[in-house]
Amino acid sequence: MNQTHDPGRSSWVRSAQDHADFPIQNLPFGVFRRRGAESFRAVGVAIGDEILDIGAARAAGGLSGRAAVAAQACSTPTLNALMALGPQHWSALRSEVSALLASDSPAYRADRDIGQRILVPMSEADLFLPSQVGDYSDFYASVYHATNVGSMFRPENPLLPNYKWVPIGYHGRASSIVVSGTPVRRPCGQIKETDAASPVFRPTRSLDYEMELGCFVGTGNPLGEPVTIDQAEKHLFGLCLVNDWSARDIQSWEYQPLGPFLSKSFATTVSPWVVTMEALEPYRVPAFSRPPGDPAPLPYLDSPETRSRGGLDLTVEVYLATARMRTESIPPLRLSRGTAADLYWTLGQMFTHHASNGCNLRPGDLFATGTISGPAKHSRGCLLELTWRGSEPLALPTGETRKFLEDGDEVILRASCERQGAARIGFGECRGMVLPA
Repeated sequence: MNQTHDPGRSSWVRSAQDHADFPIQNLPFGVFRRRGAESFRAVGVAIGDEILDIGAARAAGGLSGRAAVAAQACSTPTLNALMALGPQHWSALRSEVSALLASDSPAYRADRDIGQRILVPMSEADLFLPSQVGDYSDFYASVYHATNVGSMFRPENPLLPNYKWVPIGYHGRASSIVVSGTPVRRPCGQIKETDAASPVFRPTRSLDYEMELGCFVGTGNPLGEPVTIDQAEKHLFGLCLVNDWSARDIQSWEYQPLGPFLSKSFATTVSPWVVTMEALEPYRVPAFSRPPGDPAPLPYLDSPETRSRGGLDLTVEVYLATARMRTESIPPLRLSRGTAADLYWTLGQMFTHHASNGCNLRPGDLFATGTISGPAKHSRGCLLELTWRGSEPLALPTGETRKFLEDGDEVILRASCERQGAARIGFGECRGMVLPA
């Protein structure tokens, strides 16, 4: 915790005052390009309804020391070089950006027109993937999600014996990660109905979303060198929203014995702004409280720090807007509201386990939590759970119903952090509209 977290700090950027997502206490990083101009992609920081161009701020002389080194790393059109520098440089840049944008900024007092040179209206910018993602892995970290899904297929034994011992994950497809706003085409695949003698190849009829958080790797680890649980979070740069689209009917036929493949590799949508781990410090909570009888994590996944503050008090939400809802000007309907505090495994445990066999994670790599679900029905993070595999369709305000997603449906993910004595910060949105096969 430092001065950047002060809830009383304000900014000379007017739209940042009481902004739902991007007050001065947040300052997430992203990649943008001014729309309609002969300009290159650049690294920026979200502040209210504006984007601080890091390169322009550096040129204006507003950054020095480690912050200037970090700003130089932002001269490339991705965050990878910045992510590779490590926590001291990330923190220095965040601190000086906060000071530059603060109401009492000497630079602003000396030049009230500085905003015209270093800020770009968000409404005039296109946003891109934050990093060049070399590798993507997805975990299965919600015990409520795992139990619900297991109950549909194995009611007598929902959780497999390994679940409470090892963070389960699979290797995803990095090439099909897309930024928020990119349309998602309904995939085709092999599907076998329960009573059919053989499978057929056709478009999925069980297209689903998954409400997740994604974590960008900062400094990586050399091949063959694990990372201890005490060091894990020093390697984590920040979080984004993730919608890991899933074709459930393709998945149920293909997933045994090796797990998801084509049912998930057609698209994964991420939000464009990366909320840094430092910005999330005020919202730390203890790791998930394991019920009596559950095994304690093995020593390589356990530490006092992880137990006392490994979790995050972070609310995640999913909204749906059908084509008919948009035509009738009906606002998106909230389908689900959950919390990252319900994750059985912490981000540090996920990273440590990922690297425990010597797997080398690199700057800009992404891993996701898996679907975030809670104990209540309203906190279930996908349609597979909300409609209980289609047996309990959702009723929409237009009179429509949904078992799974239809063409023209738009899924919107949002997230925020709020705690007593801290400013509210958010993640922006993670949107995707379904196109026909």
